[in-house]
Amino acid sequence: MKKAMIYGILASFFFAFTFLLNRSMNLAGGFWLWSACLRYLFMLPMLFLLLFFRSGSQIRSVCVAIREKTVPWIVWSTVGFGLFYLPLTLASVYGESWLTAASWQITIVAGVLLTPLFGKKVPLKNLAMSALILVGVAILQLPHMSGQTFQNNCAAFLPILIAAFCYPLGNRKMMQLCPSEFDTLQRVFGMTLCSTPFWILSAVTAFGVSGLPGTGQMIQSLGVALFSGVIATILFFHATDLVKENQKMLAAVEATQCGEVLFTLLGGILVLGDPVPGALSFLGILLIVVGMVANSLLAGKSQKESCEKEAQD
Repeated sequence: MKKAMIYGILASFFFAFTFLLNRSMNLAGGFWLWSACLRYLFMLPMLFLLLFFRSGSQIRSVCVAIREKTVPWIVWSTVGFGLFYLPLTLASVYGESWLTAASWQITIVAGVLLTPLFGKKVPLKNLAMSALILVGVAILQLPHMSGQTFQNNCAAFLPILIAAFCYPLGNRKMMQLCPSEFDTLQRVFGMTLCSTPFWILSAVTAFGVSGLPGTGQMIQSLGVALFSGVIATILFFHATDLVKENQKMLAAVEATQCGEVLFTLLGGILVLGDPVPGALSFLGILLIVVGMVANSLLAGKSQKESCEKEAQD
């Protein structure tokens, strides 16, 4: 469990590059739809090379699995990657990077609420801790809920809400769909491959609206693909794979993604020149950290009780 939490926190650090670089591209005039599709179009050859140099047979195994269940692979990969990242990138147009990252933490509660779809009860204690995180997120945004910023936050809410549910839903469905012998890299490669039709269609649309992307946007999108798309996604999916049989622990690992708020806030201040938050915002950050730690401790207690019960049996 400890290893899964560490991987989750590391993933949240690299996921922060998504919010920082997307915001940077928006400020430079880059079209948001190119920012979305370029990430996954760049990810595909990266993941292919990683698998190829490790074992060509693993690529064939992924292709065989996709051929056997083509429609579910395409549907849930598009939900988990396409309907997650496209709305999230759109939301980044409307505000500072750390505010988008903060709003994205709705996904923590979304992950808990999706539990009944997989034949399990909602872990109420985890839901309570996740709610604490969201209270912190709300407090974090209070000083920014006026004037144009308020309008922007409202415009960003719907796409963030869609993304918040699609990401854990697609991830969990694919964990069920993938053969048990698949590792994280194979799953991420398969999902990227199966979501490619969605991204090609998005790229065609982006070209029709704004023409080709600029060099700067392509370079930054390459950075998003490497840091968030490859490194962060593999770390996070590996963390969820480690605890996929326990919904309480899975909810706790998903809650580590609130670390994105802290890392994005720091990066926004240092790199993008975002203003330093005031005392009220720091109170929100404190609640986020408390909620994250509480989720971790709760999951650890659950694992200990489970092990003790197995020993008694």
